[in-house]
Amino acid sequence: MNESIVKLNSSNRKEITHTRIVETAARAIRRSGYDGTGVADIMKEAGLTHGGFYAHFASRDAMLAEAANRAGEETTAIAKKIFAEVPQDQALRALMNAYLSYEHIANIETGCSLAALGSEMPRQAPEVRKASTRRIKEMIALIESQLSDQPNAREDALVMVSAMVGTLLLARAVEDPELSDAFREATLKHYDAKE
Repeated sequence: MNESIVKLNSSNRKEITHTRIVETAARAIRRSGYDGTGVADIMKEAGLTHGGFYAHFASRDAMLAEAANRAGEETTAIAKKIFAEVPQDQALRALMNAYLSYEHIANIETGCSLAALGSEMPRQAPEVRKASTRRIKEMIALIESQLSDQPNAREDALVMVSAMVGTLLLARAVEDPELSDAFREATLKHYDAKE
């Protein structure tokens, strides 16, 4: 077999494995938090041995940074999809409804990393914080682009992101289903009234 083909196949396998580890870690950090997510657990969940970790990452923080980036990317991808499929005058309402849906509230493992991990960010390594900050800025910019005809578009985008993330965090945090619903409904009603 041609040596370049063997190298290509080996490179592809390594890339696929790397992606699997990052995807597994992105779910795990949202489910268990940064401190509740160990390398051995992630590798096991990905169907790999712990020993193979350092073939893919220089450190745990390097993996966490990629996982935070992937988790944030998944959230912004949903917003982009909504904005592409819905008329602009309905886009922000559709985003808010999707973001504060019962399904999103119930699925922390695949949901917004900002709400799942935001309170842990100040204690993370700079590379992890940098990855998350980049995705937060991207979400703000996406929302701001939908408000571009308004004089306070940037400020309104900042407030909307804060309201969405804060509402999701609180709706998940409380053990009282009625209070959880009240947070969700109040935010949706507030933004519905503004349009």
